[in-house]
Amino acid sequence: MPVVRASEAVVHDMHGVRFVSYATTDSGSKELAAWRGEIPAGTKATPHTVTREEILHLLSGSLRLTLDGTAHALTAGDTAIVNAGSELALENPADSPASVWVTTSVGLEATLRDGTRIAPPWAG
Repeated sequence: MPVVRASEAVVHDMHGVRFVSYATTDSGSKELAAWRGEIPAGTKATPHTVTREEILHLLSGSLRLTLDGTAHALTAGDTAIVNAGSELALENPADSPASVWVTTSVGLEATLRDGTRIAPPWAG
Protein backbone atom coordinates (compact mmCIF):
# COMPACT_ATOMS: atom_id res chain seq x y z
CA MET A 1 0.00 0.00 0.00
CA PRO A 2 1.58 3.33 -1.00
CA VAL A 3 -0.03 5.40 1.78
CA VAL A 4 -0.10 4.48 5.46
CA ARG A 5 -2.60 6.59 7.36
CA ALA A 6 -1.78 7.68 10.90
CA SER A 7 -4.74 5.61 12.08
CA GLU A 8 -3.17 2.51 10.47
CA ALA A 9 0.20 2.78 12.22
CA VAL A 10 1.00 -0.13 14.50
CA VAL A 11 2.06 0.69 18.07
CA HIS A 12 4.62 -1.33 20.05
CA ASP A 13 5.81 -0.58 23.60
CA MET A 14 9.24 -1.78 24.73
CA HIS A 15 11.73 -0.65 27.40
CA GLY A 16 9.54 2.33 28.29
CA VAL A 17 9.48 3.64 24.72
CA ARG A 18 6.56 3.66 22.30
CA PHE A 19 7.37 2.71 18.71
CA VAL A 20 4.76 3.82 16.17
CA SER A 21 5.46 1.81 13.03
CA TYR A 22 4.56 3.10 9.58
CA ALA A 23 6.76 1.49 6.91
CA THR A 24 7.30 -2.28 7.20
CA THR A 25 6.97 -5.25 4.90
CA ASP A 26 3.43 -5.66 6.27
CA SER A 27 2.55 -2.16 5.06
CA GLY A 28 4.11 -2.70 1.63
CA SER A 29 7.71 -1.56 2.00
CA LYS A 30 10.25 -3.84 0.37
CA GLU A 31 13.55 -2.28 1.50
CA LEU A 32 13.02 0.30 4.24
CA ALA A 33 11.42 0.45 7.66
CA ALA A 34 10.41 3.69 9.36
CA TRP A 35 8.84 4.52 12.70
CA ARG A 36 8.39 7.27 15.25
CA GLY A 37 9.83 6.69 18.69
CA GLU A 38 8.11 8.43 21.58
CA ILE A 39 10.49 8.71 24.53
CA PRO A 40 8.92 9.88 27.80
CA ALA A 41 10.70 12.35 30.07
CA GLY A 42 13.20 10.64 32.38
CA THR A 43 13.51 7.49 30.26
CA LYS A 44 16.84 5.66 30.76
CA ALA A 45 18.55 4.17 27.77
CA THR A 46 18.77 0.49 26.88
CA PRO A 47 22.13 0.04 25.13
CA HIS A 48 22.00 -2.18 22.06
CA THR A 49 24.06 -2.98 18.98
CA VAL A 50 22.34 -2.77 15.61
CA THR A 51 22.86 -4.96 12.55
CA ARG A 52 21.84 -2.31 10.01
CA GLU A 53 22.43 1.39 9.60
CA GLU A 54 19.81 3.61 11.26
CA ILE A 55 19.07 7.28 10.65
CA LEU A 56 17.51 9.07 13.64
CA HIS A 57 15.95 12.50 13.20
CA LEU A 58 14.80 14.27 16.35
CA LEU A 59 11.35 15.75 15.72
CA SER A 60 10.79 17.31 19.14
CA GLY A 61 12.38 17.57 22.55
CA SER A 62 15.97 16.73 23.38
CA LEU A 63 17.81 13.44 23.83
CA ARG A 64 21.18 12.10 24.84
CA LEU A 65 22.52 9.64 22.27
CA THR A 66 25.41 7.48 23.40
CA LEU A 67 27.06 6.03 20.33
CA ASP A 68 29.94 3.62 20.79
CA GLY A 69 30.62 5.12 24.22
CA THR A 70 30.51 8.78 23.17
CA ALA A 71 27.58 10.90 24.39
CA HIS A 72 25.94 13.42 22.06
CA ALA A 73 23.27 15.98 22.99
CA LEU A 74 20.52 16.10 20.35
CA THR A 75 17.93 18.83 19.98
CA ALA A 76 14.93 19.06 17.65
CA GLY A 77 16.07 19.08 14.04
CA ASP A 78 19.30 17.13 14.65
CA THR A 79 19.97 13.91 12.75
CA ALA A 80 22.24 11.07 13.85
CA ILE A 81 23.69 8.37 11.62
CA VAL A 82 24.20 5.06 13.39
CA ASN A 83 26.31 2.63 11.39
CA ALA A 84 25.70 -1.12 11.45
CA GLY A 85 27.64 -2.74 14.29
CA SER A 86 27.48 0.37 16.49
CA GLU A 87 26.19 0.31 20.05
CA LEU A 88 23.67 3.02 20.80
CA ALA A 89 21.44 4.13 23.60
CA LEU A 90 18.90 6.97 23.61
CA GLU A 91 18.04 8.66 26.86
CA ASN A 92 15.64 11.47 27.68
CA PRO A 93 16.93 13.26 30.79
CA ALA A 94 14.60 16.22 30.14
CA ASP A 95 11.29 17.08 31.83
CA SER A 96 9.30 16.74 28.61
CA PRO A 97 8.82 13.91 26.09
CA ALA A 98 10.85 13.61 22.90
CA SER A 99 9.90 12.24 19.51
CA VAL A 100 12.34 10.77 17.00
CA TRP A 101 11.84 9.52 13.43
CA VAL A 102 13.90 6.45 12.57
CA THR A 103 14.60 4.91 9.18
CA THR A 104 16.56 1.73 8.51
CA SER A 105 16.61 -1.16 6.09
CA VAL A 106 14.17 -4.01 6.56
CA GLY A 107 15.52 -6.78 8.78
CA LEU A 108 17.28 -4.71 11.42
CA GLU A 109 18.07 -6.66 14.58
CA ALA A 110 19.45 -5.45 17.88
CA THR A 111 21.58 -7.22 20.47
CA LEU A 112 21.38 -6.13 24.09
CA ARG A 113 24.49 -6.17 26.28
CA ASP A 114 23.35 -9.43 27.91
CA GLY A 115 23.40 -11.11 24.49
CA THR A 116 19.63 -11.08 23.98
CA ARG A 117 18.88 -10.64 20.28
CA ILE A 118 15.73 -8.76 19.26
CA ALA A 119 14.11 -8.61 15.84
CA PRO A 120 11.76 -5.68 16.41
CA PRO A 121 8.49 -6.07 14.50
CA TRP A 122 8.49 -2.35 13.68
CA ALA A 123 11.76 -2.84 11.71
CA GLY A 124 10.42 -5.62 9.50
